[in-house]
Amino acid sequence: MIWGSLLKWITGGALDRVLDTVDRKVQQESDRERLKADIIKEHMRTRPEFMRAGGFWLMLLFAVPLAGWFGAVCAYSVLWCADCAYPQPWTIAALPPPLDAWAGAIVLSIFGIAGIQRFRR
Repeated sequence: MIWGSLLKWITGGALDRVLDTVDRKVQQESDRERLKADIIKEHMRTRPEFMRAGGFWLMLLFAVPLAGWFGAVCAYSVLWCADCAYPQPWTIAALPPPLDAWAGAIVLSIFGIAGIQRFRR
């Protein structure tokens, strides 16, 4: 008791102020993380509603050409490649640079979450 009072008197309450500042910072960080989690949760909750409200057709604008390209690549790989049943001199062009990296993300974002939610019902 005496040592605590003496330490408080010597430091002038500076230690208490430092600890209070640390506590406030920790509280602000946890509030920020909680806010981020709420925003992500709300976005994921409204995503299927967007698809029911006409967003599905917008997503098909991306998915249909991608599916056509993928189907052409599969058919060419099986039937018309250089060492296949019907060899041809032509090939299927690769997707342009941004889309080749995004193709998997497009399919997953369109059919991944919505598909999982439909199968869960």
